[in-house]
Amino acid sequence: MPKKIRVLLVDDHSLVRRGFRRMLEDEPDIEVIGEAGDGEDAIELARALKPHVVVMDCALPKMNGLDATRQILAERPETAVLMLSMHAENTWVRQAVDAGAKGYILKNAMNLELGPAVRRVSTGDTIFDPQVEQSPSLKGERSDSLTPRELEVLRMIVGGRSNKEIAVSLDLSANTVAVHRANIMNALGIHKTAELVVYAIRAGLVNVP
Repeated sequence: MPKKIRVLLVDDHSLVRRGFRRMLEDEPDIEVIGEAGDGEDAIELARALKPHVVVMDCALPKMNGLDATRQILAERPETAVLMLSMHAENTWVRQAVDAGAKGYILKNAMNLELGPAVRRVSTGDTIFDPQVEQSPSLKGERSDSLTPRELEVLRMIVGGRSNKEIAVSLDLSANTVAVHRANIMNALGIHKTAELVVYAIRAGLVNVP
């Protein structure tokens, strides 16, 4: 049997946690190993239980989800944090990215697919809710400076492909792909892959399934 994805649920509302637990327990490859109602408990449980994924609410008592995320990742950087929030504004998304979250989804979305989101971040993918606010000032602001090849590489980066996988797909060397990646980040003024993914989605440079 393949190992299950171990998930820690963090939300200050017990009814919400119960709903999320039921959603995740319907997934045969996911196991909810613990629940926390505030940021401090989340850190303690992450330390004790060593989850693969922490599903983290942004707004928590004692310590908010962003600060808890930073501390959990400082101790266990291999943990993937999937941030749940009521806020679609860019500032919240950027703060989540800066804290190290691998994903940001809106907890009030009617079509919330928590299981697939957990599965994706557990494999290293970055996922952001397509409903996250798109700033008019960002949309297409700097994309004109990218070449068609760079846009092609960017779409594959957003799809979670590694440099080696992109190289094979485009019949390029891994070094050439690395140069393209560096050029894309320089052109857009972005220095982290997660931020690059957020920008590409918000600017409409990629199609989010």
